Amino acid sequence: MSETAITDMLMSPSGTGAPALVPGGTYPWSGAASAEEERQHRKRRLAAAFRLFAKYGYDEGVAGHITARDPEKLDHFWVNPFAVPFAKVKASDLLLVNHAGEVVEGERPVNRAAFAIHSQVHRARPDVIAAAHSHSLHGKAWSSLGRPLDPITQDSCDFYQDHAVYAGFNGVVVDTGEGANIARALGSTKAVILRNHGLLTVGQSVDEAAWWFIRMERCCQVQLMAEAAGSPVRIGDEAARQVYAIQGTPAAGWFTFQPLYDMIVEEQPDLLD
Repeated sequence: MSETAITDMLMSPSGTGAPALVPGGTYPWSGAASAEEERQHRKRRLAAAFRLFAKYGYDEGVAGHITARDPEKLDHFWVNPFAVPFAKVKASDLLLVNHAGEVVEGERPVNRAAFAIHSQVHRARPDVIAAAHSHSLHGKAWSSLGRPLDPITQDSCDFYQDHAVYAGFNGVVVDTGEGANIARALGSTKAVILRNHGLLTVGQSVDEAAWWFIRMERCCQVQLMAEAAGSPVRIGDEAARQVYAIQGTPAAGWFTFQPLYDMIVEEQPDLLD
């Protein structure tokens, strides 16, 4: 796992060298030494992501879901219970769901669209630990254009040649066939814009998937504003690739989420329960 994306942004004290910022251990993104420890880590990160999504206004009614693959049962994932507000989700509230759609742990029902989409994304992408989707305001607005984001700011270069557009819209996603269509459109990228629907991001950690969603939502907002004001100037391919190599990697996505996690846990420590 390369840390170049992180260390390139640092200037260490003279003679000390760059610190190792990505944890080691059996599970490198968390430093967990056991599957049980890693499970708890992922659930707490999920709960924090939901609280952040609520804080940033990405929740709307019962729409939206973030999932994390279980570290032992790889065809199972943890997800928010249906109709529980993002702002109230705790680690102990999360449901464990298998790829047959059965709730294995937890007492509440699961959102049918969450199962239809996320089961297929996790099935198609063994490298994906987490996936995030919600009906955020600017993501919905941008998705109606059916276009990828352009590299018009340094931040949008995080998605340079690493996101896709699902050009179909067949109504509310209630079956796994449509979820499979979304997974195919996502391909090997970190994000897909679902036309007339919203955004979906993935990552090798919950931290990464949540950060890419937050970043992409803001990039949609910026491009909508820029195009409303005039004709945005695109960043050249060479410069966009240079930015992507530093900011657009899994390590950079994981690292950038850390201050947000620290902030929301300090503000709302009950999410860890």
